[in-house]
Amino acid sequence: MRAKLSILLILFFAWQLPAKAYDAADTTLVLNEVSVTAVRPRTEIIPAQQLSGIELQKLNSNSVADALRYFSGVQVKDYGGVGGIKTVNIRSMGTNHTGVVYDGVELGNAQNGQIDLGQFSLDNIEAISLYNGQKSEILQPAKDFGSAGSIYMRTRTPHFDIGESYHLRATVRTGSFGLLNPSALVELKLTECVSASLSAEWITSTGKYKFRYRRVNPAGELAYDTTAVRENGDINATRMECNLNGNIAGGEWHFKVYNYNSERGVPGAIVNNVWRRGERIWDTNSFAQGRFTRTWNRFTTLANMKYAFYRTHYVNNDDKQIKIDNLYRQRELYLSSANEYAFSSWWRVSVSYDLQWNALQADMYGFARPDRLTNMLSAATAIDLGRMKVQGSALGTWVHDILRGQQSPPDRHVFTPAVYMSYEPLRNRNFAVRAFYKRSFRMPTFNDLYYADMGNSKLNPERVTQYNAGIVYRHAGRGTVKAVRLSADVYYNHVRDKIVAYPKGQQFRWTMLNLGLVDIRGADISGLLTLTPAEELDVTVRGQYTYQRAIDVTDPADNYYRDQIPYIPHHSGSAVVNLSWRRWGLNYSFIYVGSRYNQQENIRYNYTQPWYTSDVSVSRDITFGRVSMRALLEINNLLSQDYDVILNYPMPKRNFRVTLTVEI
Repeated sequence: MRAKLSILLILFFAWQLPAKAYDAADTTLVLNEVSVTAVRPRTEIIPAQQLSGIELQKLNSNSVADALRYFSGVQVKDYGGVGGIKTVNIRSMGTNHTGVVYDGVELGNAQNGQIDLGQFSLDNIEAISLYNGQKSEILQPAKDFGSAGSIYMRTRTPHFDIGESYHLRATVRTGSFGLLNPSALVELKLTECVSASLSAEWITSTGKYKFRYRRVNPAGELAYDTTAVRENGDINATRMECNLNGNIAGGEWHFKVYNYNSERGVPGAIVNNVWRRGERIWDTNSFAQGRFTRTWNRFTTLANMKYAFYRTHYVNNDDKQIKIDNLYRQRELYLSSANEYAFSSWWRVSVSYDLQWNALQADMYGFARPDRLTNMLSAATAIDLGRMKVQGSALGTWVHDILRGQQSPPDRHVFTPAVYMSYEPLRNRNFAVRAFYKRSFRMPTFNDLYYADMGNSKLNPERVTQYNAGIVYRHAGRGTVKAVRLSADVYYNHVRDKIVAYPKGQQFRWTMLNLGLVDIRGADISGLLTLTPAEELDVTVRGQYTYQRAIDVTDPADNYYRDQIPYIPHHSGSAVVNLSWRRWGLNYSFIYVGSRYNQQENIRYNYTQPWYTSDVSVSRDITFGRVSMRALLEINNLLSQDYDVILNYPMPKRNFRVTLTVEI
């Protein structure tokens, strides 16, 4: 009887449906807009280390350099304080071998080759990715094939729900050392296909913090132990950024204008009882860049364009040193065309050509005022056989320097290949084995070649050969264990023709020479675990460990032959634990850096002790209709450790930050 009643009910409703549809035939229905999103298939042979979205916001980090400390194989050189210069070194190959890409276009500094990542705030950053070797995509500018390691920063792209035409976000951050850091973001939907965003930020800080200065003599006896206040570490900086984003049939385009202005003190090293320096730097960094992508059937093209102007004013008013007041101006023009053709679903090829012009001027007497014209041509191919993926690339680079009033050096030509492979032996494709071989180089900078009394115009490019092998395991679930990711890599890097400063024999007279050979062996291990042990409770644990043996093998006659190179620890690592419950968030971060040596000789006098920090933050989300708010309290260096990242540049002890964000 129940079965019969069920059948009758089904037939009744089936009979009613056509009738209702027929009754509404003459009625106009307005359907709401539906946005369809899809996850892009995994095509990367060497997956990137990445921090993005909410995970990036929860870290106790104020700048991009702070966030990079949580990646394996990375050493961050931090000269202390909010305004201290911060540079990144990947796998001990040197800062100049690291490419920094901002929204698809690489940042440059032809003067000294170093990018100060402390200038880039996280307020407008959507994701940070770290690639060893190169990004495993063949549709990219030729320049991107040239770096030994790359950092990709992607700013936030506006996404609007139905009925939305704008987004507003305002943030104010304050805390120790007189910190005041307001920022604002406005996103506008101009048309159905075009959006715009304007981001602005101001940061000011006295940079004054207490530190303990303790040193022992070579015999292990206490030489002195005192507490002082860090001076001349103030900063006053503004950042403004405007973005236009557009969609077209089969493609998209992006245009960005960026400006950064700062005045800051250079606190200098604490040596010979000198606690305050008279050095100051004014920076103005401006650039405009555009990016265009379009696909026609099997053919895809990518075009990039950039013009940049960097102005640096350096003053040293120390009474005990020579007075310096120098002004440097850099200009850069960059054009790139990358083209990819898919012969089939499993085989693609690409060809890219880049043209870059750099010029440096200074108000110093006898300065060479160099111009550099760089041509880069790359060819790459990718084969995807399902479980097996292979990519290969070759980059040719031609560099031509022009000097004012001096004989120009000969042109330089460099060829660098790379091969990447990945294999997934299991049917569920949760486990993969990967490997790559790559050769790369870095051109000598203008300072290396032409700086007065130091430059050597006959320097060769510094070359790196990289080998890497690793495994990765991924698992995604719906129960208590939502995600698991484990990866381990071993690598070998060999740096040849390393550029070093070498004494001429006279005091304060140095020159640059190709003397160095560095042998680097290491291992990176990282893991991620996401749990849901109870309703509305999410737990994420992230950890990484790095071992590195980076030794100098230049000359067996040197006292430091086969010694660990300066500031590279054998052991380092980090751990992050995040708990989210309803609208509350708790984050704990731990960073450890093992013992290092601050000079080439690994003797007791040059020993630098290990350091570690613990950071804690608590957040609370509040919603009033369309208005969402977040309050965040951060306590950094919770245990108030005394430590130096760079010798004689003491870091802050325990400090705090309070952040309030309002978003509409």
